[in-house]
Amino acid sequence: MIHLFPRSLPTPPVVDECERELNETASFKLPTLEPPGCGRDRAEPNLRINMSAAVCVFILTLSTLNGVVSGVLSSPTNVQLTSRNLNLMLTWDPPAEAPSGLLYTTEFTSTVTSYIPGCVNITTLHCDLTTFRISPYGIYRGRVRVLLGAEASAWVESKNNTLDKETLIGPPSVTLHPIDQTLEVSIKDPEFKVSSLRNVYSVITYNITYWKKGQEEQPISLSNIQQDRVILKELDPLSEYCAQVQIITYRNKNPSEPSSVVCERTSDTDNSPVVTAVIVCVIIAVAVILIVLAIVKWKSISQFLWPKVSLPRHFEESLLATPESSICLVVQPTEEIDPVSVVTAEERSPQGTAESGSCKHLNGTVGD
Repeated sequence: MIHLFPRSLPTPPVVDECERELNETASFKLPTLEPPGCGRDRAEPNLRINMSAAVCVFILTLSTLNGVVSGVLSSPTNVQLTSRNLNLMLTWDPPAEAPSGLLYTTEFTSTVTSYIPGCVNITTLHCDLTTFRISPYGIYRGRVRVLLGAEASAWVESKNNTLDKETLIGPPSVTLHPIDQTLEVSIKDPEFKVSSLRNVYSVITYNITYWKKGQEEQPISLSNIQQDRVILKELDPLSEYCAQVQIITYRNKNPSEPSSVVCERTSDTDNSPVVTAVIVCVIIAVAVILIVLAIVKWKSISQFLWPKVSLPRHFEESLLATPESSICLVVQPTEEIDPVSVVTAEERSPQGTAESGSCKHLNGTVGD
């Protein structure tokens, strides 16, 4: 009796046919010896049966091996390497009918490096490779595999991603400022994960689309705008307008995501900004003239604000004269004036007596 390998998966019809042939072969009994000429005719069918049985055994062996291989841990699917605002994100889907407890390990490479580890033993279905010091001008490829205990699936690679040419640029920030019967469009570039928009792309233009609210089917487009501040003119007063902006770079094949639609209302006056500019210039000119005059006439101004006060000459001579003795001189004035006292300190005399000083008391007259 021939023993068959156990089958873990349903076998195709050809395998079932082989099993039936093997069962028939196993129950076949060897023929008895017969006279020459008779056994030859019976041997040929037996030979064909044995060859058919060998072929069936080979097919069953392959089927069994196929069942063993199918038990290997399945790989993740839909592996993609994407970029938005110059980040680098590797994403994937879990294997079909995946058991619980799966872990994922990622690696990535560029045109100048071999595969280096990325996220290791994670449970999420994505890995942000931006944190691994990537270049905004690099060409990258990632791969991921599944881990379950000591088993590991085969690596599955993503397609290449040329970062600066394929990254999806996010929407710019747009604000509208009413200036009389016009609107100023102010545009702010999106923030990049690596570097900045204007450092990576040398030529950047904006496509601005605006329309009067209620007339969305009649938009007005402004293309190849290089300034981040634009004035929308010839607008109706006291009317609400809406605008939307996209960023265009020549090196990236895709335009940016469109900005959010913003709306603003115009004013009812049409005061030219030239008037405001003239007023500002006049104020600045007057301020400059006043500053120059203050610098040139500073000496005269300071003398006017802080005049110098001096004593009469005979007072200065009297105050500066050296006293002749320690006796206070009293001069009877013909006209009383406030007394002025001058006290000078003197050294001790050799006899040990001390004089407190000399005092000159003036009650002089003014005039003669």
